[in-house]
Amino acid sequence: MAQAPQRRGLLIGIAGGTGAGKTLVAQSIAQDLGSNSVLLIEQDSYYKDLLHIPLGERENRNFDHPDAFDRDLLRKHLEALLEGREVEMPVYDMRTHTRVNEPLRIKARPIMLLDGLLVLEDPGLRHLMDIKIYVDADPDIRFIRRLKRDITERGRTLDQVIRQYESSVRPMHLQFVEPSKRYADLVIPEGGYNFVAIDLMKTKIRSLLAETK
Repeated sequence: MAQAPQRRGLLIGIAGGTGAGKTLVAQSIAQDLGSNSVLLIEQDSYYKDLLHIPLGERENRNFDHPDAFDRDLLRKHLEALLEGREVEMPVYDMRTHTRVNEPLRIKARPIMLLDGLLVLEDPGLRHLMDIKIYVDADPDIRFIRRLKRDITERGRTLDQVIRQYESSVRPMHLQFVEPSKRYADLVIPEGGYNFVAIDLMKTKIRSLLAETK
């Protein structure tokens, strides 16, 4: 019987609702542990390419449902990275909802941080994770953060953001994102501003990293 490939890295999943502060937590961990040791992977890079759909219809798609992501490709890439191999990660444009340019050739690092809305919802992804984190924040705070981000960074109008929030973001949060909290090893309230929780997580990561050497 063939042996499973030897893992060479740690995978940490960081989930939570839109605007909760997932990316801030991931960046804080990466900055402290060093770019040579940490690879940041965003689930958003693995949205399905909607180039085949007319531009005017793309905005009406549900981007907060698990089926919006190419989960098989993400899982395949994570398995390869954990074995120390390189992968070609998609480059996704949020303004056009398409994959653009050439994919990015990325190399494995000792620590991989997977950041995304639904990374804890998928059993296949959870199975690969060494640590599972859920970043929590009050709904009003999360909505305000999303509103600012989508208008300034993604070219959306106020009406577009509100319509999308009401039609898909909030319902999908209640159906898929919030329930995935129960799978977390650690729930971090206040997102990237909870320095005590983040420092504890960094200590745990260093401990696990030392065990793999």
